[in-house]
Amino acid sequence: MILVVFLIAYVVRRRLDSLNAVSGDELWRRLFHQGSVVKAGHESGVVNGLVLVAVPALLAALCVYVMAFYGWRIAAYPLEILLLVFVMGTPGWRQSLEPYAEAWQKGDMQAAWHHIQQRLPASERGAAASPEAMHISLSQALMLAVFQRFFLIAFWYVVGGIGLAILARGLVALAEQWPQAAARPKYLRVCEWINWIPVRLLSVTFGVAGDLSGWLGEAKTAMTGLTKKTPEVLMISANGALTGYALDPARFSRVHPDEWASFGGRSLSAVRDLLNRSMLVWICLLALLVIAGVV
Repeated sequence: MILVVFLIAYVVRRRLDSLNAVSGDELWRRLFHQGSVVKAGHESGVVNGLVLVAVPALLAALCVYVMAFYGWRIAAYPLEILLLVFVMGTPGWRQSLEPYAEAWQKGDMQAAWHHIQQRLPASERGAAASPEAMHISLSQALMLAVFQRFFLIAFWYVVGGIGLAILARGLVALAEQWPQAAARPKYLRVCEWINWIPVRLLSVTFGVAGDLSGWLGEAKTAMTGLTKKTPEVLMISANGALTGYALDPARFSRVHPDEWASFGGRSLSAVRDLLNRSMLVWICLLALLVIAGVV
């Protein structure tokens, strides 16, 4: 049933994303409102945030356990689907990327920047001075968002159930939305721990779902770099797995100067297709694990 539960939740979530509906970020933001006021000198504390994330994760896991203990495990599946729908998803991204690609096609880089600036980390918004840097920042932010809101949750749901899936998503939300900015770097370090295995598994999946020979040329750098951050692993792996310089705008502009106006939309389509194919690979792998009786 774990495959059926995830598939239903994934399909529903993708539909909601296309409609820009039901944002899980808003739920986390309301929950974290409890941490908006702290004593002076304790702004970098992480205990309150960890408790706010651990409690719902523990309650969800406990509910499923109690239902299974009393022979009502099947009644827990709708609950898991509902919770997965809420913790997964990237609503709003499609509504930002489409006008961005259109503005890029018209050569209006200022308008393109306006459409996606809120999608980038605050530290990178001022760095995108050129179209090339802007696009690389956007591509990295897109891959990171999809990884954290789909692949990371899928991995920990299969490994440890709905409780771990909620905990993983909650830690990501803490790193992004915790009211006390001084504590976010600490939460981000915790996120890197829980990202380490799934992001490298996704890196391998990029090779399977994309250009394997190109990926092999970059794989050593991504896979053996024990201290490489999640965004670095994603960018290195995707760059190797994609053809046509989809993540190398500078080289694309030199090789295909006449097609520069279409680069933004083509590059984003290539990245999204790679991510979609990679999720299909994960679903097929999960099906094989279910058939083999591993999960």
